[in-house]
Amino acid sequence: MTPPDKNPPDPIDGAALLEEVEAFHRRFNIFPMEAAYVATVLWDAHAHLIDAFDGTARIAFLSPEPGSGKSRALEIIETLTPRAMTTVNASPNALFRLVEADDGPPTLLFDEIDTVFGPKAGDNEPVRGFLNSGYRRGGKSLRCVGEGANQTAAWFSSFCAVAMAGLGSLPDTILTRSVIIRMRKRAPNESVEGYRRRTHEKEGHALRDRLGKWADQVREQVAEAWPEMPEGISDRPADVWEPLLAVADAAGGAWPERARAACVELVHAAHDNDEASLGIRLLTDLRDKVFCGADRMPTAVILECLLGMEEAPWGDLDDKPISSRTLAKLLGQYVTASNKPIKPRGIRTPSGTPKGYYAEDLQDAWERYCPPPPGKSATAATAATPQVTGGESVADPAPGIRHTPAESATRPLRVVT
Repeated sequence: MTPPDKNPPDPIDGAALLEEVEAFHRRFNIFPMEAAYVATVLWDAHAHLIDAFDGTARIAFLSPEPGSGKSRALEIIETLTPRAMTTVNASPNALFRLVEADDGPPTLLFDEIDTVFGPKAGDNEPVRGFLNSGYRRGGKSLRCVGEGANQTAAWFSSFCAVAMAGLGSLPDTILTRSVIIRMRKRAPNESVEGYRRRTHEKEGHALRDRLGKWADQVREQVAEAWPEMPEGISDRPADVWEPLLAVADAAGGAWPERARAACVELVHAAHDNDEASLGIRLLTDLRDKVFCGADRMPTAVILECLLGMEEAPWGDLDDKPISSRTLAKLLGQYVTASNKPIKPRGIRTPSGTPKGYYAEDLQDAWERYCPPPPGKSATAATAATPQVTGGESVADPAPGIRHTPAESATRPLRVVT
């Protein structure tokens, strides 16, 4: 048994140390939002505590165009994390052997990740499997080892911290395991300090070594931590953010509050940009921008509202605007509380029974799939988001106004409450 150290090192102020790490990042990178600095700093620190967690958050710096600071972000992270190894491409077998190295799992930094998973990339399912399985402690893959016919099966661990940078997006299975930071090119009035490896790498390594010493002081505390999640953060996002919030709580100061605010902001931002979740985007837009508390809505009014959202994808789905058929197909993937597919139903009006949707049919899907609403509006109806709240939908023009049959066919429904 090793005797206790009679002269233990002085405790390190974790909050102050993380502030120094944040200042180091700010010197060389302009991130799109304050939350991105918070998440990146916590991610740096969590890489030093990987052995204390059951899971690890991936972090992904993505942008639509080159020159947005993604690779620079990885360069700075490389100086701050333990056993950092940067790769542009690597075979899964090499990755498994890196993780199994005697000196401990590496911090893997994948630059140009779009060359691995982009539209022009080849078959990289083994790498995807490595990244997916390594998100959890105990993640392993079965590989053959040996020479020639003398092959045996062996399990290889894939659990390690991973940061990525690339153009475009990533497979959905990786996105949902990642803190996503959407980078952008610097504006003319934005400037950063030029990074010079031979000068600034030493500064980063000094911070890295201090992070390692601080991690040693809080490792037991972090290993036993069950950080409280912000309201509405659960399931996979909670798994991603748990180690980062544990780091923030161990650091203290303003970090617990900043971390939870960053968590909510980045989770919502990731949802807003998630191209793979078109159905969830539709459900959320229906709840927050169309129904807005109404109990039913004609299909024609729903389409009018969706097509009026300038930044939404509904005006261009496969080069065509969303139609009643597409709307029904997307919503039909989800079920009601009684486990029946969501379908349009007749809505009784003075002039007939147009097809539409009822909030009660959508409610279960809203609760299961959508992020928490951004806030409850005090006004129930607006010109942009007409509602039906127990009244009736009227497709007829206002009193005293007449339209030709062609105009009536294309005129949006006017809904009164």
